[in-house]
Amino acid sequence: MNDFSSEISYKTARSGGSGGQNVNKVETMAEALWHVAGSVYFTDEEKQLIQHKLGSKINKDGYLAVKCSETRSQLENKLIARQKMEELVAKSLVIPKKRKATKPSKAAKEKRLERKKMESAKKEMRRPPAIDG
Repeated sequence: MNDFSSEISYKTARSGGSGGQNVNKVETMAEALWHVAGSVYFTDEEKQLIQHKLGSKINKDGYLAVKCSETRSQLENKLIARQKMEELVAKSLVIPKKRKATKPSKAAKEKRLERKKMESAKKEMRRPPAIDG
């Protein structure tokens, strides 16, 4: 995984919620911003993959934005936001394996047919006897 933390910039703002005067005075909420297309740490293919998978989190200017206001410390919020961003990027670069189509085995087919016969016989026994007339 590439260490692109040097390309991340931060914006701060006042957090909402509980915290008393601290919330009203100190800018503790941190927003990590990273310009995906301008990165020198990733190839063009990786950038396209990131943009495709994280498109909803990338703004119109091409910045991936992650906000954090979990703690009352601006520094801790910056660290948490950076970690979240690194995890998002790492997950977006994982390419899932292709599914291989498999056929049921002969034993599995026979077992299925045997179960069907048993169910059919059970339901046949529940029917009233046919009256010959």
